[in-house]
Amino acid sequence: MFPILFRGAGAAARAQECAGPALLLRPRPGLRTACWDERSGRHVAIPGVRSPEVTRRCLRSTVSTADQRWVPRVPGPDGEAESFKEQGNAYYAKKDYHEAYNYYTKAIDMRPKNASYYGNRAATLMMLGRFREALADAQQSVRLDDGFVRGHLREGKCHLSLGNAMAACRSFQRALELDHRNTQAQQEFKNANAVMEYEKIAETDFEKRDFRKVVFCMDRALEFAPACHRFKILKAECLAMLGRYPEAQSVASDILRLDSTNADALYVRGLCLYYEDCIEKAVQFFVQALRMAPDHEKACVACRNAKALKAKKEDGNKAFKDGNYKLAHELYTEALAIDPNNIKTNAKLYCNRGTVNSKGLPSSGRVRSFGGFRRSAPSHVAGVASVAEEARAPPSPAVRSCGHSQQAEAQAPIQLCRADLRKLDEAIGDCTRAVTLDDSYIKAYLRRAQCYMDLEQYEEAVRDYEKVYQTEKTKEHKQLLKNAQLELKKSKRKDYYKILGVDKNASEDEIKRAYRKRALMHHPDRHSGASAEVQKEEEKKFKEVGEAFTILSDPKKKTRYDSGQDLDEEGMNMGDFDANNIFKAFFGGPGGFSFEASGPGNFFFQFG
Repeated sequence: MFPILFRGAGAAARAQECAGPALLLRPRPGLRTACWDERSGRHVAIPGVRSPEVTRRCLRSTVSTADQRWVPRVPGPDGEAESFKEQGNAYYAKKDYHEAYNYYTKAIDMRPKNASYYGNRAATLMMLGRFREALADAQQSVRLDDGFVRGHLREGKCHLSLGNAMAACRSFQRALELDHRNTQAQQEFKNANAVMEYEKIAETDFEKRDFRKVVFCMDRALEFAPACHRFKILKAECLAMLGRYPEAQSVASDILRLDSTNADALYVRGLCLYYEDCIEKAVQFFVQALRMAPDHEKACVACRNAKALKAKKEDGNKAFKDGNYKLAHELYTEALAIDPNNIKTNAKLYCNRGTVNSKGLPSSGRVRSFGGFRRSAPSHVAGVASVAEEARAPPSPAVRSCGHSQQAEAQAPIQLCRADLRKLDEAIGDCTRAVTLDDSYIKAYLRRAQCYMDLEQYEEAVRDYEKVYQTEKTKEHKQLLKNAQLELKKSKRKDYYKILGVDKNASEDEIKRAYRKRALMHHPDRHSGASAEVQKEEEKKFKEVGEAFTILSDPKKKTRYDSGQDLDEEGMNMGDFDANNIFKAFFGGPGGFSFEASGPGNFFFQFG
């Protein structure tokens, strides 16, 4: 038997007359006496006198922490459950969701068949961000009472927050069937359809590799589905593809803090490390993801690629150290074909291959023979190329008088120079690809700048060294920039070494031999039978040869010239230079040399 509650005048007498236990309470002004109705689970007003007199009999009560008043605890499960619910509501209103959850749980324990209790606890769990638990409570509430509109709304909201937009639509549709004017259900139904549309667009754009648009769609979808790990993983994967590794890792780490066994998050974490060229650590995450989900296709492919890339790169490095440049080039090329999306690793591979191409040339400072004169490679390459162009030009009748031995002598160096130029061009191309993939890759800029220096393309070299020095202002980089700027300044003058066809480290004897050869080749008397245009051009070259010999045969002038100083500053004005005087002095004065014809188109030299 449940106690009867009495309020008002005569309540004590009525309580005494009551056979069962009774609870007498002080009435609020204007309230009638009330009793507990077991079927409705609430107090029911009954006629009575509104006297403030209160007595208490068989009192069982508790103190509410909300207002510190005596609140009756009605014996029995239904009354206690309602009391717990009331207290849960009070804490929910205060946004103390943890306490509200505890009291709603107590109410459910007392009355496990009450749909509203589950609905209230579902609402509390949603505020705590525990959407999966909230979904279970919301589903239980509508199972107990299919007409519970709020239960359907909360079920749909949980589905939507977890990214299941289709199930959310079904729940909102059911709520609208029960109450077609419900504005919340109408709005949530629109939101669920919007999420499905974003998901569809993202799927299409991912196949098109439009990762920026996928990130945009996922950001919009996550506004309605903040607890959807699937959307977060897709966004993180696209961020990794875009090179935004810190953002991608942050998203994956947030998921792993909630669920350390999430294979998708482990895969994304490994993908970021893989694309940052931390291949060994990446493999560890891929392996861990495959332990959690052995059929994870993306993790399997990424793990295989990472292992293959690591092996090819290491083999290429070993071949390079062993001096097997051809094998190293092949291995780096094979490694580049493994995964075009791995930007940082591929940038290093391109730079390594460019280094192989430049190292395939004769090493700097090593002297080799080219057609009877010696040069250092590869700094000579551009100079020899100009000689090669000259040698390929149709010879005049006077030139043909020298016979075919000189032409045959020049053929070997022409072929070698073309190969050297091609390798340097390939090296520059590889370094350019490297900096295109990673514009902060200093090593690639330095390698390309050195290739430009070898090709005597000093303006391009200065640009690369300036980029390097702006990024890393070290003494070494400053000196490299200074050297390139000096070479650029020197290149704007006449290149006397090119004119004579000698190396910058040529000896005095080599310079004399080169002058003898070039002076005889371009002497005006030798081309007296040629056209006026040819005579003018050969006379110009003859003067340049004499000018070059004047500077390079004088140690003081040569030193100033090599250091990039202006020769005119010390009165070394070459404007009044007479090439014939140099020629006569070199060949022994007047009468010591002459050209004589021995037949049509043939000449020979006669020395006194």
